[in-house]
Amino acid sequence: MIDKKIALKKHLQNNGKVEITGKVAIRNREDLSIYYTPGVAYVSEEIKKNKLLAYEYTNKGNTVAIISDGTRILGLGDIGPEAGLAVMEGKALLFKKYGGVDAVPMCISTKKEEDIIKFIKAIEPSIAAVNIEDIESPKVFRIIKKASEISEIPIFHDDQYGTAVVALAALINAFKIAGKTKNSKIVIFGAGSAGYGITKLLNFAGYKNLYVFDSEGVIKKGRKKDMNEFKIELSKITNTKNIDYSIDDAINGADLIIGTTGKKGYFKKEMIRKMNKKPIVFSLTNPEPEISYEDAIKAGAYIVATGKSNSPNQVNNIIAFPGIMRGLLEVRAKKITMKMLHEAAIIIAESVKDKLNREYIIPSASDEKKFFELSVDIAGAVGISAIKEKNARTILTHSRIKEIAAKRIKHYENMERLLFDQ
Repeated sequence: MIDKKIALKKHLQNNGKVEITGKVAIRNREDLSIYYTPGVAYVSEEIKKNKLLAYEYTNKGNTVAIISDGTRILGLGDIGPEAGLAVMEGKALLFKKYGGVDAVPMCISTKKEEDIIKFIKAIEPSIAAVNIEDIESPKVFRIIKKASEISEIPIFHDDQYGTAVVALAALINAFKIAGKTKNSKIVIFGAGSAGYGITKLLNFAGYKNLYVFDSEGVIKKGRKKDMNEFKIELSKITNTKNIDYSIDDAINGADLIIGTTGKKGYFKKEMIRKMNKKPIVFSLTNPEPEISYEDAIKAGAYIVATGKSNSPNQVNNIIAFPGIMRGLLEVRAKKITMKMLHEAAIIIAESVKDKLNREYIIPSASDEKKFFELSVDIAGAVGISAIKEKNARTILTHSRIKEIAAKRIKHYENMERLLFDQ
């Protein structure tokens, strides 16, 4: 656990973690005339003729807005946009380091979904994608749905999509080791951003024997209490026999349980003992999981994944989101789709095939070399998927996408080295 004094000191001494720097130097009057007035007017005239040229002549194509209203920051809850800014700066730093993405933190002083949607649309001329971060559900689902409908750029939601991608990658490998199939029984606890995203991606990937629980019990067709349009959506792709399961009924014979409840200790050892042979437990709540890695193993779990960095099999969004965004940007994608997310999960799962074992089903977040290679591979897969789905403005080969992605990420590595040398 990091010391509070150290964390505060490091943030204070640098006044935050990110800054904007120039790509070119202004050394004399000629440089000033080229990069500002009058030279820049020629650029503006060209973009006026064809607004897509902003991708060529400006940094729009590599700029992402990280947007939050501060209503669901980490495990801290509704702490406001100013307090959330420190978290969004951290996200921007990770986008740059592992994806070569210029991400701009934008914490806004409104909680109204209509205002947030209007804000996204209003800043679209300056950005190539949006990363929605730490906005409460189900409001965030409506924001993503409506913003995606009216925007011509991808609206990425890491709490939903990133978690789902890494969880699916971990599932693919866990099932491979345990000899389980797509017909295996999977029970998901929590229908917020992570639970909703995981359920939708698993269903897309062909896992149909799914059950989702929220605070009111199992989600099923016709349930009256605490249902919204997104839980109704889940009721159509889960619990196909529409059984009014209790938790004990659902756990009995389950092959995998996934926790996204936000509640430490939600999973009990007795629950794991009721599961099928070789039970798999994904206890994903942070900072403290539904059950610890050690307790789950003691209860008989065959494979365990958590969100904690000091346990094997950490399900960490950082494995996925930089590479996904890099791929979206390289081909100037218009939307993000389930197919792209599925492709990213497959790449992550395959990246550990040579070392695959019960304590290594996904890459470790501490392996920076693996991260670099993985971000490049994910970018290639996502970019090609966008092209095949006719969802890209720029058509590139797979090798070319990876080549450009590698150069962009490597460029930041070189910059970072200069910082360390100072």
